[in-house]
Amino acid sequence: MADPTAVHLAANLRQLREARGLTQAQIARTAGVPRPTWAHLESGAGNPTLAILVKVAAALQLRVEELIGPPKAAARLYRATELTTRTRGTTTVRRLLPDPIAGMELDRLELPPRGHMTGVPHTPGTREYLTCERGVIELAAAGEVWTLRAGDVLVFRGDQKHGYRNPGAEPAIAYSVVCFSPSP
Repeated sequence: MADPTAVHLAANLRQLREARGLTQAQIARTAGVPRPTWAHLESGAGNPTLAILVKVAAALQLRVEELIGPPKAAARLYRATELTTRTRGTTTVRRLLPDPIAGMELDRLELPPRGHMTGVPHTPGTREYLTCERGVIELAAAGEVWTLRAGDVLVFRGDQKHGYRNPGAEPAIAYSVVCFSPSP
């Protein structure tokens, strides 16, 4: 009987490589492993070292756990009620990515009229991208205040004190993308 972990790894690697439209030689080169090693992994007969798994996961921009776990369905619908929602100040923050993506967070911010939220400084080197979808959002950071209207995007250092405010009489909607600095 085949080892379920090896079967999962083989199915995941084949599906991920094919979804990217790459040959075994191309993805093996990207991962820094010999093509025969990649072929062996995709056959389900491989017994890779941890070092090989780490290289393969990095090339596919995944966690090792995602490589060896059961293959995921082609799609999954998440209802709004299944997504993490929290309140910070007067702002409702809803996580938009149900599955973690290493080094990134994507949130929807809903600020009521004259609502506000104090941002939490992230790790050094973090960048934040804030885009206003509806209404007006003011972002205060580094002693400055920027006003965003629908469609505007502000990029700022997320590792400093910052805060969000809706100065208007209508609700404001914004999206925040936090890109954490890679670990040294």
